[in-house]
Amino acid sequence: MPFLIETFDKPDRQALRLEVRPPHLAYLDANANLLLACGAKLSDDGATASGGIYLVDLESREEAERFIQADPFHQAKLFAEVHIVRWRQAYLNRQNTL
Repeated sequence: MPFLIETFDKPDRQALRLEVRPPHLAYLDANANLLLACGAKLSDDGATASGGIYLVDLESREEAERFIQADPFHQAKLFAEVHIVRWRQAYLNRQNTL
């Protein structure tokens, strides 16, 4: 059952984001089997990240909460907010999956 996790960085935390990025990417690699899609939300010029979107294939909200809480970005207290919602996949890779 897919969940969408949207994160919002605290203001002025770009240096922390860059510092913690390598262990964050290692965490994502270690959990790639759970990721339907994942990536940073960027400023219009693409220079600055301000949070992220994770589409994860997990069985429950509790599993989604545990997943994001184990992310090094979360553990470094980068996020001001985290939103978790169930998601219904309708299209993936430009294909209808319903």
